[in-house]
Amino acid sequence: MPSYTSLVPSSEAINELLARYGVRFGIYKNNTFKEQLFPFDAIPRVIECDEFSYLERGLKQRVRALNLFLRDIYSRKQIVKDGVIPEDFIFASGGYLAQCEGVLPSKGIYSHISGIDLVKGKDGKWYILEDNLRVPSGASYPMIARELCRRSAPKVFHDIPVADNRNYAELLRRTMDHVNVGGINVILTPGRYNSAYFEHSFLAEKTGAYLVNGSELSVEGDFLYYNTADGKKERVGTVYRRISDEYLDPMNFNPESLIGIPHIFDVVRKGNVALMNAIGNGVADDKGIYYFVPKMIKYYLGEEPILSNAPTYLPFYEQDMKYTLENFDNLVLKDVAEAGGYGVVFGNKMTKEQKADFITLLKAEPRRFIAQEVIDFQDLDIMDEGRQVARKADLRAFVLTADEPMVWKSGLTRFSRNPDSFIVNSSQGGGFKDTWVLSR
Repeated sequence: MPSYTSLVPSSEAINELLARYGVRFGIYKNNTFKEQLFPFDAIPRVIECDEFSYLERGLKQRVRALNLFLRDIYSRKQIVKDGVIPEDFIFASGGYLAQCEGVLPSKGIYSHISGIDLVKGKDGKWYILEDNLRVPSGASYPMIARELCRRSAPKVFHDIPVADNRNYAELLRRTMDHVNVGGINVILTPGRYNSAYFEHSFLAEKTGAYLVNGSELSVEGDFLYYNTADGKKERVGTVYRRISDEYLDPMNFNPESLIGIPHIFDVVRKGNVALMNAIGNGVADDKGIYYFVPKMIKYYLGEEPILSNAPTYLPFYEQDMKYTLENFDNLVLKDVAEAGGYGVVFGNKMTKEQKADFITLLKAEPRRFIAQEVIDFQDLDIMDEGRQVARKADLRAFVLTADEPMVWKSGLTRFSRNPDSFIVNSSQGGGFKDTWVLSR
């Protein structure tokens, strides 16, 4: 594959423009909110056309199965009755919400925007690390970075057959319109102190949806309304929400929530507003449930999985617990309730005392953890203080589901800035780069 390093603008130039445009993300640390830049590296990740076609088939297959699983688990639970997934594993999941039993979302779609995280091993094989089906974020960053690179080096995108990634907003709008039950489209944000607030406002602008907070929406009778500045009310047909399940409706979930809309879930239950993504999706992107996704694909679709999971073990099972303890130093352990790179520990990085404490916790709460083989995934070149160096990188692919799953021909490539780290998350100090999917 040819090198594009000399063709693209400098990382410094693009980062200056990103700063000027206020492209930031926020993190809470030590009870303090801090906004910071998401460092961009201009050397793109390049995926050949045929390789992306393979990924596209596998991603569509996986998202279809996950949507079928969610529909099943909140209705007949046939996959549990047939012994494919243990009942205790479902109901012990922090993402399972009993309130969602029997609630069928508009058009039967649960995960409208799925963020699937993958890595490419040094064996050349792609592995799925996790599925994000609640409020996956990150699409806006490669969108605006590509836009700035295109302005800075238009000839590059004229000469190289890179698939245009500006259609993400079109795919998102198509998804909102597809499930809309009558009314306007809104993007519901918890406000500017949310880590992804830039993305909320950016996507609202690009899709033509209203950017709203909880105080601007209200339930009257059986419908949801947007309260305009001039005192009028407009019915809402689709809510692309960027608020976690527990804070969305204080009357049905966390009563202390100040950012949700009282009774919005009652309107959803009556089928009078579409919610993207559906409430209760957390049961499907639980890291423990991840283990069963290949089985779901076979069960619901009658197909062999196209894309592989990382080799994963459930200490919940006696045999897997035995393997985990015997191979502890060679595994990575993950807390199923954590996200953003938190709750991830490597067996070989622990002290003797830390191992003993962790194993005690593992034996006491086996459902809380999964163990995985450490995949030596590929490094990508980045520029670091004027030097070209290699760093670990993953890919978050975005699959939007309207009448069918649609894979965005781009994605968020995240990389670690620490030469000794496998953790690429922005909350852990990682950066991002553009993902070029070649169109031929």
